[in-house]
Amino acid sequence: MLSTVLVALAVALVMQGYLRHLYGVTDDAAVPPGRADRVPSALARGGPVIDARGGSLRTARPASGVVALTFDDGPDPTWTPKVLDILRRNHVHATFFLVGTQALDHPELVREILADGHEIGLHTLTHVNLGSAPAWQRHLELREAQQVLVGLTGQTTALLRPPYSSENAAIDNDMLDAMLTAASDGYVSVLATRDAEDWRRPGVDAVVRGMTPTGRAGEVVLLHDAGGDRSQTVAALDRALPALRAKGYRFETLSRSVGMATAVRPASSVDRLTGMTLVSVLRLSDLLITLVGVLLVASGVVTGVRAVLVIAAAARHRRGRLRDQLRGQRRGDPPVVEPVSVIVPAYNETAGIEAAVRSIVASTHPVEVIVVDDGSTDGTADLVESLDLPGVTVIRQENGGKPAALNTGLRHASHDLIVMVDGDTVFEPDAVHTLVQRFADPRVGAVSGNAKVANRDGILGRWQHIEYVIGFNLDRRLFDVAECMPTVPGAIGGFRRSALERVGGVSDDTLAEDTDLTMALARDGWRVVYEDDARAWTEAPASLGALWRQRYRWCYGTLQAMWKHRGALVQSGAAGKLGRRGLTYLLVLQVLLPLLAPTVDVFAIYGLVFLDPVRVVLVWLAFLAIQAAMAVYAFRLDRESLRPMWTLPLQQVVYRQLMYLVVIQSVFTALAGTYLRWHRMDRYGSLRVPAPGPEALPDLMR
Repeated sequence: MLSTVLVALAVALVMQGYLRHLYGVTDDAAVPPGRADRVPSALARGGPVIDARGGSLRTARPASGVVALTFDDGPDPTWTPKVLDILRRNHVHATFFLVGTQALDHPELVREILADGHEIGLHTLTHVNLGSAPAWQRHLELREAQQVLVGLTGQTTALLRPPYSSENAAIDNDMLDAMLTAASDGYVSVLATRDAEDWRRPGVDAVVRGMTPTGRAGEVVLLHDAGGDRSQTVAALDRALPALRAKGYRFETLSRSVGMATAVRPASSVDRLTGMTLVSVLRLSDLLITLVGVLLVASGVVTGVRAVLVIAAAARHRRGRLRDQLRGQRRGDPPVVEPVSVIVPAYNETAGIEAAVRSIVASTHPVEVIVVDDGSTDGTADLVESLDLPGVTVIRQENGGKPAALNTGLRHASHDLIVMVDGDTVFEPDAVHTLVQRFADPRVGAVSGNAKVANRDGILGRWQHIEYVIGFNLDRRLFDVAECMPTVPGAIGGFRRSALERVGGVSDDTLAEDTDLTMALARDGWRVVYEDDARAWTEAPASLGALWRQRYRWCYGTLQAMWKHRGALVQSGAAGKLGRRGLTYLLVLQVLLPLLAPTVDVFAIYGLVFLDPVRVVLVWLAFLAIQAAMAVYAFRLDRESLRPMWTLPLQQVVYRQLMYLVVIQSVFTALAGTYLRWHRMDRYGSLRVPAPGPEALPDLMR
């Protein structure tokens, strides 16, 4: 489905690029004449109407005293109606050579031209120079221009005026080839005997002189009703028509002036259907590109607003934490010292469980550790028991999933404060103590810690490290300030036991049990806060496949949790804050924008090819600059080295696309109602037990 949408969008963009940006109406002098050694003298000195159909070359000129007025480059919403009004007042019929894209934009003017009895010819689809165009493009320009005319009016025409043409004497070899190609498609080429050169805007008097015959010979006069300011053309036409009629000149359409059969005829039913289909497709592509443009602007605004919002919220969060700490010191508030039950659900965790359990036991805060072995087949429980660590209890159960393991641990917990930690995570010595200090506020039901990537040596690890610091932790500061925290991560989260019991423990309704639980607590009226100084180090996926499986589960589970708790949108209090702030933020930033991301990338390629590539690159650099500013600020808040920042540009090109595709697949899976099984993450055994003090941190990053 995604591929189909992107292909359709790419086709629409290619059509738009060709129709709107590769070519366009320019002054006739933009193309200088070339060599003419192959142009027959009979053609160079012949009449302006050239018929090479059937292999023989014939030319014709209007009868004596007859003037055929022709107008190029239209229709134009400003100047064509004025020209038509003057022709109507003077009872003059003319021939309009229309550009297909102009006709598509102003179909009502095309129909008005025909309704007034004027004649229509083609001026190609996009005003391309047929002389320099390859044969395939010549055929394309004529065929599609004809189909646009048929789709708009139900009429066909046999007349063609090649763009950048003038009089017979200006025909060069390339133009000759173009006219012969047109003849093979059934067209009669029309040049001019008098070029008023109104496109130069030489003044009204000069335009009048340019369109006035010097004798009684028939004339084909070249004028323009589009392509720029045509006020001089309109004024000259208004003055010249009565004067020429007073001198005895007659005005006819081009075909009548040379005695041709009617050039404009009704199209067949098949041609009408084909033409209407093309017009519908082109209009749909116009609408699609307009919609995409609006969405891109909106996404840019949302991205900018988010950057400002999260940075402002992070600064406010930091000031608030410092202020609260100073107030507590002045008041002499006692620290939270009551013991904590730490629950570690484990399934086949032998690679990292020892480091995880040892790090918790080494906490500066009194803890009991409950390891719930959820049916492991790799000896996880045996390994923990063999460590013989004080305060560590191992509980074995049949495999029932992570929520069941957490609920088992909760039932066996001895204390009122609970910390939940994944089996692939190690705590810093003061992490538990720092985390539970927030429970001094009786309104707090849960506390999110600061999960950090331990295995960040490779480029994939660095990208995830950047994502954790910017995407996760900056957002959590925003959610804390806005009181709408949607997720306490499974890697490090503290809970009040009474709050967990009020919501029925950990639910297995979704694959993101941590998000589901956090939202349930918020809807129950509890505050959920973020403590950035409570740090835990977790193993991140070390391969693209493992990363995809992990994020697919996260994203799908988050969508499930959002749908489950959608009722929060209409609730009041803490639940309403979660619904109207948290869920809306997740929907816009983590669902809708990623869905739009492939469109942005396709549109960027479109801009590089068809638009101003410098502007496109500048927009991308501006976006990168916003990301870099957020990254620098987030890294400073987390007291992290800026060395991994060199991978940020590449992350925006590669890693960002992967995450967007994960979201898109998750959304399509959810819409299809497909059941997604649990994906267990690979373990690598890269974690180390931190020793007391800051010197332990480098060991965690080995």
